[in-house]
Amino acid sequence: MSIAGRYRELLDRLDGWFAEASKRHPGVVPCKRGCSACCLGPFDISAADMALLEEAFHALPKKAREEVLARAREQMREVGRLEPGWEAPHDIGSIGERRFDAICSALAESPCPFLDAKGACRTYQNRPLACRMMGLPMRAGRGRVIKNACPIRRQFPTYAALPPQPFPLAAFEREEEACAAEAAIHLFGPGGQARAHLRTFIAAWVLDRSLA
Repeated sequence: MSIAGRYRELLDRLDGWFAEASKRHPGVVPCKRGCSACCLGPFDISAADMALLEEAFHALPKKAREEVLARAREQMREVGRLEPGWEAPHDIGSIGERRFDAICSALAESPCPFLDAKGACRTYQNRPLACRMMGLPMRAGRGRVIKNACPIRRQFPTYAALPPQPFPLAAFEREEEACAAEAAIHLFGPGGQARAHLRTFIAAWVLDRSLA
């Protein structure tokens, strides 16, 4: 099994949690394939997400790949204007969360490069972890709560009022870190382990990786 495949199996657990929570609250959770309300603006991805997206990118038809690249270039032109000295590999850690948050705010309406003209995700099965965390509040144990950040939740009062749903996040994160370390070696070679904690965003990854 590929590294991307192993990581996808881990993400399947998160999808299972989401599906079970949705079943416990039938007709309440609006999040589903085809909704792209949260697919706007940059967000951080890990090395494991990068491996998953690279596999998905190469599986797309040529025309779709060209459209993904065009959207990535458009977004990166704006990023370059906002952070002119920021260079590949566009590690978020190199500019800090505050400056990256400013970029995210400025590009809050910029569509994800993997959205098609109708707003559908071209790589839904290979979408990153952040996409799968969106849409439900999570009770992660030891008092840790992750709020529902769905941008349209206030349009659905019952949905917005849902209590946090339990999930063993600490154990999941340990496995995610292992996947990221393995993916970094796969992506960057024997010295890639040093990049195991690299965090970037989709548009930068597509262009920095020269996926064209």
